[in-house]
Amino acid sequence: MHDTAIVFLELGGIILALGVLGALALRAGISAIPLYLLAGLAFGQGGILPLATSEDFIAVGAEIGVVLLLLTLGLEYNAGELVSSLRSNARAGLVDIVLNAAPGAIAALLLGWGPVAAVAMAGVTYATSSGITAKVLSDLGWIGNRETPVVLSLLVFEDLAMAVYLPLLTAMLAGVSLVTGAISLGIALGTVTIVLVIALRFGRFIEAFVSSPNNEVLLLKVLGLALLVAGIAQELQVSAAVGAFLVGIALSGELAHEARALLMPLRDLFAAVFFVFFGLQTDPGKIPPVALLALLLALVSIVTKLLTGSYAARRAGIARAGRMRAGIALVPRGEFNIVIAGLAVAAGAHPDLGPLAATYVLILAAFGPLAAKLVEPILTRLTRPPSPPA
Repeated sequence: MHDTAIVFLELGGIILALGVLGALALRAGISAIPLYLLAGLAFGQGGILPLATSEDFIAVGAEIGVVLLLLTLGLEYNAGELVSSLRSNARAGLVDIVLNAAPGAIAALLLGWGPVAAVAMAGVTYATSSGITAKVLSDLGWIGNRETPVVLSLLVFEDLAMAVYLPLLTAMLAGVSLVTGAISLGIALGTVTIVLVIALRFGRFIEAFVSSPNNEVLLLKVLGLALLVAGIAQELQVSAAVGAFLVGIALSGELAHEARALLMPLRDLFAAVFFVFFGLQTDPGKIPPVALLALLLALVSIVTKLLTGSYAARRAGIARAGRMRAGIALVPRGEFNIVIAGLAVAAGAHPDLGPLAATYVLILAAFGPLAAKLVEPILTRLTRPPSPPA
């Protein structure tokens, strides 16, 4: 059969299956993300029906999914809110690093994997999945909550921290000189600074450029600009997610509202592809040997993220229910964690690091959305004002 026909058959089957899984999730009243992840396991290497030719296409679609998730999230907020939130939550960002990088580093050292693997595992347990958290906030209607800017500021802080961490990790894995590592770090920091300045100081010019009375033209301009900035950021060793988020931040008012409405269907499609691809990267046969260790590490990480979110939200004067929502929103791990583990495995850090990281991330990627959905009725009940006496 022709390769194109096979690609169409595979993609059509996957997307149709995702639609069925989404319908089942709606009927059950849960997030569809865990079901999408399981679909990825089924279609991946070692799964029930491995893909033959379309995995590369799905990989690109997954990257676009992350870009769209963060772009639409950025469209919800303006530059002033971002700067104010980052300033007020810088201390919480440092607490986030200490509490959540430590479990991975300590685990690697206790296992005898060495300092380089410890640095890699620190990154695996530190970073929250911006993509999954963005989807959870949207699905559960938490976007307008008081704690959401706190969560977003921590996500941005983590992404900016990754801009420093990834060049350092890459240098350590490659064993390059201090000078080469410092140059890579300088390029990354310079890129972040330039993108931030353009987004925060020249947002009105960006709005004037992309604005159009025609929906088709507006969609093409916003999407093209977001992908372009994301690609430049990625090329310069900065997260593509940071670039896309800042493009969204640069747009405000009615223009942002119109752009978000146009992007939502695309976002939902490619976000589903992202979660499937995440599952594709995990070989189910490698999960059992590391399952217990991954589960223990995941339990510790749930506690540390809950503490992080609660601390940050309490400093912002948010009530107990909002603090819990903030912590739960930070639990999922995802794209960054897998990238970090992939870099470490490719460099030969330790053969067990990849399966452990993949299983750990899979647990938290699935549990995070489920926990958020399950705890929401409890929080609603706790915050409901008491009924007046009869």
